[in-house]
Amino acid sequence: METRRLQFLLELSRLGSMRAVAEVLGTTTSTVSQQISVLAKETGVVLLEPDGRRVRLTPAGQRLAEHAVTILAAVETARVDLDPGAEPAGTVRVAGFATAVRQSLLPVAALLAQRHPRVRVVIKEHEPAEALAQLMTDDIDLALTYDFDLAPATTEPSIAATQLWAAPWGLAARRVDASRVHGDGTLAVFTAFRDHDWIGNSRNGADETVVRTLASMAGFAPRFTHRADSLDLVQDLIAADGGVGLLPVDWPTRPSVTVLPLTGPDVRLRAFTCTRRGRDAWPPLALVLGLLHHG
Repeated sequence: METRRLQFLLELSRLGSMRAVAEVLGTTTSTVSQQISVLAKETGVVLLEPDGRRVRLTPAGQRLAEHAVTILAAVETARVDLDPGAEPAGTVRVAGFATAVRQSLLPVAALLAQRHPRVRVVIKEHEPAEALAQLMTDDIDLALTYDFDLAPATTEPSIAATQLWAAPWGLAARRVDASRVHGDGTLAVFTAFRDHDWIGNSRNGADETVVRTLASMAGFAPRFTHRADSLDLVQDLIAADGGVGLLPVDWPTRPSVTVLPLTGPDVRLRAFTCTRRGRDAWPPLALVLGLLHHG
């Protein structure tokens, strides 16, 4: 099989349309169609089937696209091994949570466009469990995940996780209610809001685990009434007297909302890069990881 044709098939599995593949690879839709037709003849299986006015990969086509990830990565690794000075080339698929995408990945994507135009980053926003599930099925190459130091996550042995950064979180409340806190430290803050409604995360249970742990130490069980994934929506709920919830200490807040620091015990969110073990040697992925961790 011609690896170039595998690239066409792989991009079609990622992008969903021949027009999008043509735009990404700088060719025409007819060329994409022709190359995949030749690939079907080479493999002796049907790779595409009608899907309304478009086409989609057959189960056999999807399996071949999954193999293409490994095949193309191996070819690229071999190319760089034979020519260490060669410029990395390829598409790195990333899924991660919004804060890490904004804070860490977008600056890297901009840098790649300037310095390494042959390496392209495709980004999807997902919570950690969703991103890790896609990593395990080879639907992505890199997952950006998080946990809290008071609610550490566990990962599969086949996944290599490296901490990217950590950030302190506090308890966000209406500013007029901040005077309820008497004393210092996390437990004093939690005790002050024991009778309030609490806001949890609708797509991840880590922050809820942290709240329940600290509330238990303060001698009460929190009453979760609202759940939201967006940090901006959490703030909106707090401003509307909808309860209290965890937010980053440095999160920009409106005048009516304040973030109370949590110390002793501290609450810190930890961001991680996660890859399948052994895959980080693929030059485009190695380049992205290096820029994420070292700038």
